[in-house]
Amino acid sequence: MLLKPTFNLSPYILKTLISTKTPSFILTCSSCRFRSLKPLNPIPQHFYTTAAAANRHHQLQMSAKAEKRARRESPAGKLLSLLCRCSRDNNLEEALRLYDDALINNVPLDVEHYNKLLYLCSSSNSDLGLKKGFDIYKQMENGNSDNKVIPNEATFTTMARLAAAKEDPETAFDLVKRMKEGCGISPKLRSYVPSLLGFCKKGMADEAYEVDCYMVENGVAAEEDELAMLLRVSFESSRTDKVYEMLQRLRASVRQVSEGTAELIEDWFRSDGAMGVGVVDWDVGRVREAVVKGGGGWHGQGWFGKGRWKVTRTEMDETGVCKSCGEKLVCVDIDPLETENFAKSLSTLACQRETRADFLQFQEWLQKHGPFDAVVDGANVGHITQNYFVFNQLKSAVNSTRRLSPSNRLPLVILHSGRVKGLHIGSPKNKTALQYWKESGALYVTPQGSNDDWYWLYAAISSKCLLVTNDEMRDHLFQLLGTSFFPRWKEKHHVRLSVTRDGLQFHMPPPYSVVIQESEQGSWHIPTVTGDDFETCRQWVCANRTKQ
Repeated sequence: MLLKPTFNLSPYILKTLISTKTPSFILTCSSCRFRSLKPLNPIPQHFYTTAAAANRHHQLQMSAKAEKRARRESPAGKLLSLLCRCSRDNNLEEALRLYDDALINNVPLDVEHYNKLLYLCSSSNSDLGLKKGFDIYKQMENGNSDNKVIPNEATFTTMARLAAAKEDPETAFDLVKRMKEGCGISPKLRSYVPSLLGFCKKGMADEAYEVDCYMVENGVAAEEDELAMLLRVSFESSRTDKVYEMLQRLRASVRQVSEGTAELIEDWFRSDGAMGVGVVDWDVGRVREAVVKGGGGWHGQGWFGKGRWKVTRTEMDETGVCKSCGEKLVCVDIDPLETENFAKSLSTLACQRETRADFLQFQEWLQKHGPFDAVVDGANVGHITQNYFVFNQLKSAVNSTRRLSPSNRLPLVILHSGRVKGLHIGSPKNKTALQYWKESGALYVTPQGSNDDWYWLYAAISSKCLLVTNDEMRDHLFQLLGTSFFPRWKEKHHVRLSVTRDGLQFHMPPPYSVVIQESEQGSWHIPTVTGDDFETCRQWVCANRTKQ
């Protein structure tokens, strides 16, 4: 006969008891009758609580999966999946057929369905897409009270694109204003582009400036493409004051321009409008004061001189002298307070991305051993020309960097913990070098799981010193910094390396700023992105005219 316990336990608890310890009670049988059983060691109450919590968690997980599966298999879920496929295949006709069927069969549509449909309409570049896009948007607005669909930023932006494609920038701009003022949704830069582009194409300069002003008021910064649009419409509408403003804004935010923007700037300086603009007499003292106040490299006082501009493509020599006009470029100052504030922002961001205790420990170490004259990105320097880490290459770079120091001080070497172990070290001489750096307070080993980039960048910025690395600092991590300060700092402090027959060659920061510069005499030098490395000379646009 099978034995049965006289009290109930869940299968989960029975399994746990059997697998973890010998049962603390004994089942006895006499004449096939059971006696009352008592556990020798009662099961703690928290055991039941833990098991119940685990069971509830499991049930919630199963419930969430079931709900997700139900949504996916519902008519609305199946429709969304099919619309995603249409979007991937750029198949507007099939998407419209699915949409019509959904309306006939009363399939509930949400904002995702509508956004997929509107996107396909806007990207089709067809009359059908334009017409159906506005019809679909109207249906979305007029949805019944039981299924009210609220548009989001993507909805308004797509509709603005449709309006611009219909050559109706006014409607595109109205949609953006409605998004902000009517729905409380903050437009992104992409939301403004359709109306701005539409007005610029039509030569409607004042309306384009209105869009630009609305962007500024709402904290959205125009980038090179948008500033180039405004520059072109200003040029073509003979708004010379606005041309000047857009060049200054390009200087402040873009610094180096693309080839298309460079050609547009050249066209302006060669035009009759540029030839006739400017003053002959200007207040030299006032201009010099403005240059100093602005940190050098520009004054913002307007066009100087009269007559035709001489426009050439040129290069700078090693000292920053223009090979075309002979004018020397300046090194634009960086406000020390700006550097300090940026270091604080970088620290905050690093503590969010890294283990906070680890990074705070590094800051304390830096306070004790710093500041340094230079920081070396150890992992990058050890990989300059190879796919594997070469410690001797790092040693050579450290020794060469030390010679750059006015006090002959060792640079700070940042290395990940994985680089100071085993095969990476190699010979006993390398271990001796590591020990020497460590004892000299010139080596910091970052912990397992950390990102070295935060450490060497913070060390270089807080020490206001040179940074030796071939990392161009263009990836996602550096985009997080989201400030115009970083490229300006990098230009003055970034040292790059190349390997020659004679060993490592250092490429020092230029003694001038690679940024659009306006001189006290009114000439302009505009750097392009062409030659943005140490192997190719950078191309500049030089525009100048002699004082009459």
